[in-house]
Amino acid sequence: MDIVVDTFADPRLPFSPSELADLVRCLARTLQISLHGLVVRITHDQEMAELHARFAGGLGPTNVLSFPTDDPGRLGDLVLSADTVAREAELYLQPFRAYAARLVAHGLLHLAGLPHGPEMDALTDLAVAECAADVSGFAWGEP
Repeated sequence: MDIVVDTFADPRLPFSPSELADLVRCLARTLQISLHGLVVRITHDQEMAELHARFAGGLGPTNVLSFPTDDPGRLGDLVLSADTVAREAELYLQPFRAYAARLVAHGLLHLAGLPHGPEMDALTDLAVAECAADVSGFAWGEP
C-alpha cells in the first residue's frame, strides 16, 4: 500500500501518513479486503473537483473517490480531499478522524466491488466500530 499526501492538502488533516496507513490496514483487515496494489492519495479540493468532473461527471469536489482496477494484482486507488473531509466533518458535527474512517471504509468497499446500499452501510459501521476499539492502531482522539 502506498500513501501519497499532496503538499497542498489541508493542514487541518489531523493524522500523519503512517497513522492513515494504520487506519487503512485496520479497516481492510476487518472488511477482509486485500490491500495489494492500493494507493491512497490525500489531495485538495481543486484536484478533487477535476477528478470528480473527469471520471464521475460531478460538479465540484467530493469527499472520496474510488478507482478500481481490472488488474488482478492491484486493488486500485482511493482519493480523499482533505479540504472537503474537514469541512463536512465540521458541518456534520463529527470528529474528523471518525468521519475520515467512514469515508476510507466506504471507498475500500467500492474498490472491492460493493455498491451503495444497506450492506455497504452495515459493513462501514462494523469496520469503523471495530477499528475504533483497536487500541493498537489508529489514534481516534482529536489532536
